Amino acid sequence: MSRRARPVLTIGAVGLALSLAACGSGSGGGSQSGGKVKVGLITKTDTNPYFVKMKEGAEQAAKSSDVELSTAAGKFDGDNASQVTALENMVASGVKGVLITPNDSKAIVPAIQKARAKGVLVIALDTPPEPQSAVDALFATDNVKAGELIGAYAKAAMGGKPVKIATLDLAPGVSVGVQRHEGFIKGFGISASDPSIVCSQDTGGDQAKGQTAMENCLQKAPDINLVYAINEPAALGAYTAIKAKGRDKDVMIVAIDGGCTGVQAVKDGKIAATSQQYPLKMAADGVKAVAAYAKDGGKKASGYTDTGVQLITDEAQTGTESEDTGFGLKNCWG
Repeated sequence: MSRRARPVLTIGAVGLALSLAACGSGSGGGSQSGGKVKVGLITKTDTNPYFVKMKEGAEQAAKSSDVELSTAAGKFDGDNASQVTALENMVASGVKGVLITPNDSKAIVPAIQKARAKGVLVIALDTPPEPQSAVDALFATDNVKAGELIGAYAKAAMGGKPVKIATLDLAPGVSVGVQRHEGFIKGFGISASDPSIVCSQDTGGDQAKGQTAMENCLQKAPDINLVYAINEPAALGAYTAIKAKGRDKDVMIVAIDGGCTGVQAVKDGKIAATSQQYPLKMAADGVKAVAAYAKDGGKKASGYTDTGVQLITDEAQTGTESEDTGFGLKNCWG
């Protein structure tokens, strides 16, 4: 979804600097001098509501698990340099574990390897590194399944009538986008080369770019009647373009994320359905895993943990399991 930048430290740069000075250069062990176990959280940015919710989950779990949490983030989506610096600082402060959503799945790997070599448990949240084995564990949505859910829903909702599909994707080679796209295609029951896909555009998951992409698609294929969007911002951009053409009543949009704004858009009829994921749970479970390992002599987290996904729509279709927007708004990004 990289210029060099200093990390955005959401606990405050001064506070973290003081913390680092007080802690010295730990080797990734547990609590020091009788202090609390330290856990770090590094998100892609600290402004995206998705990662704000992730931080909230980590904070709640840190409090209930009685561990000390430090947080940091990139300045912008794709800012690997800030994440590397934050990870190095956290390792130096003596964290027992770090939770990270990589901005660059490949470029972050050397820094992760250095952290693990010093005994730090590293858990990826939401986005796996490449290779996934670079981290101890991954807590994330099954993005293929998320795509399958909205693909199967769209198939059922279209009722067998001919479709002209636009896919509003993420960016080339980004695993999350590739998996969601492939899941949608599989759920809809077609191949990637099916002629019913009449336009595909990258959006970076951005609303403005989603609008531009949809405008381009409508110019190329004015009879598009189904839109797959990588996320809800891209979907809402598409809706703006579609509405401007007076076609908001006859083009179906499906998306993935399940944020509060996105679920409200489903309720308002702008998006037909979305697959809801749970970043708060990802982070909370990650913090608890580190705490259990560090404090209670528990087993080190490993492999992949599916944190769940749920189809949200107010127009349920036979053969697809879903919850309505009341459920979706209550649990948005929970």
